[in-house]
Amino acid sequence: MTSRAACQGRAADWPAPASGLPPPAERGATVIPDRVVARIAAQAARTAQSRHAAEGRNRVAPRAPNASAAVRTGSVRLHLMMDLPYPSDLAHACERIQHDVAERVAQLTGFQVAEVVLTIRRLVTAADPGRRRVR
Repeated sequence: MTSRAACQGRAADWPAPASGLPPPAERGATVIPDRVVARIAAQAARTAQSRHAAEGRNRVAPRAPNASAAVRTGSVRLHLMMDLPYPSDLAHACERIQHDVAERVAQLTGFQVAEVVLTIRRLVTAADPGRRRVR
């Protein structure tokens, strides 16, 4: 209780800022480069991809997703390239992955995600050693 009362002091009681520093509002902003946002998006896509693959019947590990990002004035546009398991409901899978990636990137960066473009690089089928391709 005494610590709470000590924290409720007036602004005049606070220690003076270090000399030579501008006020906090004028000090600048944290800049997150495009490549960092792209790495965050790729990791989020990898998590969403593994979650989707675990729901399906296919247990073949797809390649890691690629991501690129374009950050402009507080918003970001993402482009993902990834493999998806087949057969599955591709439209539903794409929608869920786009939503999951957008939510995670917004949560970690503070940016508003304006768009998530998802390109399916290839469809991965379950490997069945008993089935062979007919030539």
